Amino acid sequence: MKPEAHVLAIVEELKKLYPEGLCSLQYPKPYELLFSVRLAAQCTDERVNQVTPALFARFPTLESLAEADVAEVESYIHSTGFFRAKARDIVAASRMLLEVYGGKVPDTMEDLLKLPGVGRKTANLILGDVYHVPGVVVADTHCIRITGRLGLTDGTKDPVKVEQQLRAVLPPEESNDFCHRMVLHGRAVCIARKPDCQSCTLRPWCDFYQPAE
Repeated sequence: MKPEAHVLAIVEELKKLYPEGLCSLQYPKPYELLFSVRLAAQCTDERVNQVTPALFARFPTLESLAEADVAEVESYIHSTGFFRAKARDIVAASRMLLEVYGGKVPDTMEDLLKLPGVGRKTANLILGDVYHVPGVVVADTHCIRITGRLGLTDGTKDPVKVEQQLRAVLPPEESNDFCHRMVLHGRAVCIARKPDCQSCTLRPWCDFYQPAE
């Protein structure tokens, strides 16, 4: 595994590159983030941000979403793909939030995972962005790819293993923002098919980078 000094250097360089370190999904309410992440499965954040304003204007409260006709929700989110399952989960989760959790998004992994359509990635994002719990790791595709290239993980593609390995090496107070910065870096520089290694300032600590002969 990486020496601690190298891990901290990567963290600090990412902070310089992406000072904000914020989630790119737009949301004013915690439950809207929850549902936006569900919509983002197999879909871009950009597309989700185009869809959610109309969805949440039509259904402005959790109560209205809980009472919504699933087919109507489908019509608003159709372009995000897998819209039938997503619409079903959003309506069912809205009902559960009201009936079980008093209209409040849960603040524990255990309770979040009970909600329809919520996995560890979504739960960690809620815990980190809404409740600011230290040590959370959102192991999305960018994070999995880039941390493997950097050598922060052993290259596994298993999100749970990546989460465990990153929890072990990242400073807890940095981990949530670090994962957001991985997404930004993955879109801008460390692209899946053709990473722009020559422009990447993480080169000094990257296992993937091969200097030109």
